[in-house]
Amino acid sequence: RSQDFLHNLDRLKERKLWPNFLNEDSELPAMHPDDIIIDAIFGIGLNRSPDPWVVRIIQYLNDSRSFILSVDVPSGLYLDRAVEQPDAVIRSNFVLSFQAPKLIFFLPETGAFIREWDVLDIGLDREYIQNTPVDYHYMTKAELLPWFRPRRKFAHKGDYGHARIIGGSYGKIGAVTLAAKACIRTGSGLVSCFVPICGYVPIQSALPEAMVETDTSEIEITAITENDKTTVSGIGMGLGTSEKSADALAKFLKGHKGPLVIDADGINILAGKKGLLKALVPDTILTPHPGELRRLIGDWADDFDKLRMAREFTEKYSCILVIKGAHTMVIHQGQGFVNSSGNPGLATAGSGDVLTGIITGLLAQGYKALQAAIFGVFLHGVAGDLAASKRGMEAMVASDIIDNLGEAYTRLFREPEIPEKQEEKPET
Repeated sequence: RSQDFLHNLDRLKERKLWPNFLNEDSELPAMHPDDIIIDAIFGIGLNRSPDPWVVRIIQYLNDSRSFILSVDVPSGLYLDRAVEQPDAVIRSNFVLSFQAPKLIFFLPETGAFIREWDVLDIGLDREYIQNTPVDYHYMTKAELLPWFRPRRKFAHKGDYGHARIIGGSYGKIGAVTLAAKACIRTGSGLVSCFVPICGYVPIQSALPEAMVETDTSEIEITAITENDKTTVSGIGMGLGTSEKSADALAKFLKGHKGPLVIDADGINILAGKKGLLKALVPDTILTPHPGELRRLIGDWADDFDKLRMAREFTEKYSCILVIKGAHTMVIHQGQGFVNSSGNPGLATAGSGDVLTGIITGLLAQGYKALQAAIFGVFLHGVAGDLAASKRGMEAMVASDIIDNLGEAYTRLFREPEIPEKQEEKPET
């Protein structure tokens, strides 16, 4: 029993509240599905697995089917490392966390123990919190609003960049189409696509707003020609990993100087030819899903190890990693930025292609690379939330995300509407 524990135990006794103590021989009280259990077994300083008799209590509570409300964090979870005994962790229905959310809420292995959470302001010094260096940041609308670059009245399309979407192979032209459409819808002034010949007609038909350049090959990209008019590039969607396409990517990277986003097969090629990573321009944005990330940075023991490896990777290669997931995380120079938007409906084919197009479109408009990655992930999630509200998560497709980008922008950045004053009408 810590001194804090004993101090608060005395406070309870002063209020004539006498707790019932449990030990390893105690009979556990009966629980009903309509009961509410307040879980406050441990504080945040847990540094070892609970003793077996405490594990028995945790398992009993989890099996009770009662509503479990955890204070600060679910009992049995560490704040700084992975779970050692899954059966020794409370599975909370709701967590009321003190002052700030915890990193473990957003990692797949530890977040699985939490259904919903909210933050309680317990009066900690706000100035101290703001000035204390941290490794991870929870990104909401409030953090992103200052970055927004509104359109100027006398601007023209050239002021908002010319993006180039490079990728596609026979049977995978849809990936480029989705990325290019998202890029345009996000606000890029001009968009050109570079695809094999088999992609020319599909893209011109599906996306009249885009320009199309083609490789000499009918079925895959074998050599990427220069285009001095484009300012940023997004590459890799549907590219394939054939030797010819891999060589084309290698030559492109060695000559490319502008802002760049690499996705999908572009990342798979980099994972197979690690030497190419040294050719990346600083702050190149890589957008891997979990499988691509594992091929890129190697196997990890747990989510904390994954974050450590990702941070080291970004520092070594001066790049930005967008680790896609339920809470997509942007990693840059040892810092992590956790996204707060999105829903499971985004787990659908082509969603990643749309994200690449969104980030590329933001880069084209002049957003800095880190801002484009964080803002792009958030905008993608908000559009996905809007799509889910209309279609349902199960019925969502990637095109629905694009269709809701306009409303996502207006939801985020328009001035709140002031309702007109209604004249009072006499009662009838």
